[in-house]
Amino acid sequence: MIRCIIIEDQPPAQRVLKRFISEIGNIDLKGTFSDALRAMDFLKTEPIDLIFLDIHLPKISGIDFLKTLKHKPNIILTTAFSDYALESYDYDVVDYLLKPFSFERFVQAISKIPQPTRQATRHEGEIKTRPTPDVLFIKSGYELIKIEISNINYIRSDSDYTEIVTDERKYLSQEPLRHWTEYLDDNQFVRIHKSYIVNTTKIEKIVGNQIRLDKKTTLPIGRAFKEGFMKHVIK
Repeated sequence: MIRCIIIEDQPPAQRVLKRFISEIGNIDLKGTFSDALRAMDFLKTEPIDLIFLDIHLPKISGIDFLKTLKHKPNIILTTAFSDYALESYDYDVVDYLLKPFSFERFVQAISKIPQPTRQATRHEGEIKTRPTPDVLFIKSGYELIKIEISNINYIRSDSDYTEIVTDERKYLSQEPLRHWTEYLDDNQFVRIHKSYIVNTTKIEKIVGNQIRLDKKTTLPIGRAFKEGFMKHVIK
């Protein structure tokens, strides 16, 4: 779960951000502030992964606020002015949203945020895991379709796109299979073949070099992936 705050002095812009945040399942809004000084006090005691930051703020500007941060969380700038776009990237921001921005553009910015990781001391053979977000959004034409990640059975690569398969239907994504191996929890979603990632919670049976998810669905296990896959399922 990505913990975030909003620093924005305009109520309409606050409402837009709150609505968009509420539609994405893996973002937890921890607070909304109309100026950066109040946010500074909050950040002294609360760990945050992401800040939605307006540039034109009372008391201290968003850019000046950025300069005060010793340990920066991910920053997405939100402003009605394009003048600061180049300067903002000197501060290693994730994205620059020019108001008014659409929900699709908002999702694109969110997709650039690295997923929080759990670091742990590992012995050989142990797996480092990433927390899985609750939902993802797939672009289909002019729409963004929300998919519950727990409903995904497997993901299949097919030339220039990937096919995300649930019990209800299949969804096409332009993201390569590599994207999903990096985005999803690598303890639950495991690469089993050059063309397949499987949700290990959906596996009913492993027979030789095949995985059976149900009576109709059987997936191949690639020779190069079998050893790593078996480490996930045999404890």
